[in-house]
Amino acid sequence: MEPRFLLLSDVAAELNVSDSQVYHMVRSGELPAIKVGGRGQWRVERARLEEYIASKYAETADWVRDNPLVDRDPE
Repeated sequence: MEPRFLLLSDVAAELNVSDSQVYHMVRSGELPAIKVGGRGQWRVERARLEEYIASKYAETADWVRDNPLVDRDPE
């Protein structure tokens, strides 16, 4: 069974980005997370990560639709 909550380093590995990029996404509110424990360590719920990924797919699809790849050579 997969853990419900992930370390920021686990999230970074899942997204293939740096730990500092994930930290920035969490601190900016882009990626929902919680602080736990006496030292306030960040954790991201797996379901929230999956929602974030789905939203990024939708955002990218919108961008692709609004920025079609067209032949820019004039005839």
